[in-house]
Amino acid sequence: MAQRTERADAVRNREAVLTAADVLFAASSSPQSVSMDDIATAAGVGKGTLFRRFGDRAGLIGAVIAARLEPLQRAAQRAQEAATSSPRQRVLDLLDAALRFKIENRNLMSAGEEAGLSSPYQAGHYGWWHETLRAALEQVPGVQAPDFTAHALLAAIRADLIAHLIDHQQMTPEALRAALAAHIDNVLGTDSSPVDPREEA
Repeated sequence: MAQRTERADAVRNREAVLTAADVLFAASSSPQSVSMDDIATAAGVGKGTLFRRFGDRAGLIGAVIAARLEPLQRAAQRAQEAATSSPRQRVLDLLDAALRFKIENRNLMSAGEEAGLSSPYQAGHYGWWHETLRAALEQVPGVQAPDFTAHALLAAIRADLIAHLIDHQQMTPEALRAALAAHIDNVLGTDSSPVDPREEA
């Protein structure tokens, strides 16, 4: 019975830490200023609990990002399995969803890119986005090197770039989404499906 209670407490502590970190990063204009001490205090746990549970600041930030991304990943997976849109539209939808997530969570994502994760490419969520996007690009006619193209398109929505464009250059989220769609057209070419000659007759 005691063991079950400890597990329940551990779950509650984990959720409290993730929630506290999420709130602090969202409220801070400087992700670097949010410390492990701040998060522990806001969550009502000892600092040692954070290190035992998450290893370090990078591990904690990665866990917060993973928790926030989970619903979006499930929705993207359902859309991919349903395959009700064209491969090209799926590429656009995936990148637009990733962009909107990064706009809404740009402080948290910037913190992740700066938290000793070596580079954004080492983050677990990056691997998922890249693989999902690469699979969609493989289905788009005329796309060469889908693996590299997926990396190149994801580079256009790095969190630090998004934060710079929105917070420093005052670009609106709507303008940024439109610019991304135009960039995808530049990379993939215009969406011109071949016309059946019988339809022109």
